[in-house]
Amino acid sequence: MFDLWRGLLSAGLLLLAFDTSAQEIEICPLPTEQNVSFSAVQKLATGTPDQLIAYGDDPLQFAELWLPEQISADSKIDRSLPVVVLVHGGCWLNEYDITHTHALSSALRTAGYAVWSLEYRRTGDKGGGWPGSYNDVVAGLNALVVNTSTRLDLNKIALVGHSAGGHLALLAANEPNLKLEPSIVIGLAPIVDVTAYSQGDNSCQQAAEQFFSGPAHELTEQYRAATPQTEAFRAPVIALHGSLDQIVPLEQSAMLNRRLVDGAGHFDFIHPHTPAFQALLRALAEHL
Repeated sequence: MFDLWRGLLSAGLLLLAFDTSAQEIEICPLPTEQNVSFSAVQKLATGTPDQLIAYGDDPLQFAELWLPEQISADSKIDRSLPVVVLVHGGCWLNEYDITHTHALSSALRTAGYAVWSLEYRRTGDKGGGWPGSYNDVVAGLNALVVNTSTRLDLNKIALVGHSAGGHLALLAANEPNLKLEPSIVIGLAPIVDVTAYSQGDNSCQQAAEQFFSGPAHELTEQYRAATPQTEAFRAPVIALHGSLDQIVPLEQSAMLNRRLVDGAGHFDFIHPHTPAFQALLRALAEHL
């Protein structure tokens, strides 16, 4: 049944959520919204994670573990769950924390995935910025391998990042000290070329210099080290980008295997009631 559901979802024929214990099917949120605002995302009803798991000593170094309904961390159900590792965005700034992706994590859980969502120190936090934020993400990814006793299938991992979180996820995909091997890496409106991005004039682009503590022309090596090497990915990579994105220019994802979502804005990918969220579900179903 689960394989049939994934096949139909991959074909774009229906949106379903699979209840692993009751063997019942529920309809997922319908795609009724498009080009949504950040405030619309903040107003969404959300669930709560099943566990908070520290991967470091700082209060901001933790992962949220979200498990499908009827499966708890101590569950004896003999079923391995595909895992979505989620890195939230927010211009690398501490103004935007993990809570704005709770609706996304809730919807992915409903769709049958375990979610390992990372909080990390950001610009404005002690130890945040470059390279502290990136080091936190790598540590949080590695903690998935060593710190959980749930029925997670570590051979089926999607590394997903949105916006600035997409930048960190893409960068981590080539990290030599990474202890896991993603089946797929998905950038949702990802920032890729940080030097070019920092030259823009919207508020998020201007935040790049804060993240690096200086401009690209003065910190050439730092910007270079923080630029994902798109020709050297070890795992398959997909970029999903909305045609109406006003935060991250479409040029940022042009060098990746990109799927353009017509009519989608920057925040559609973290709003479960959008066609962009359907595009994410289809990409996940293809690879997990």
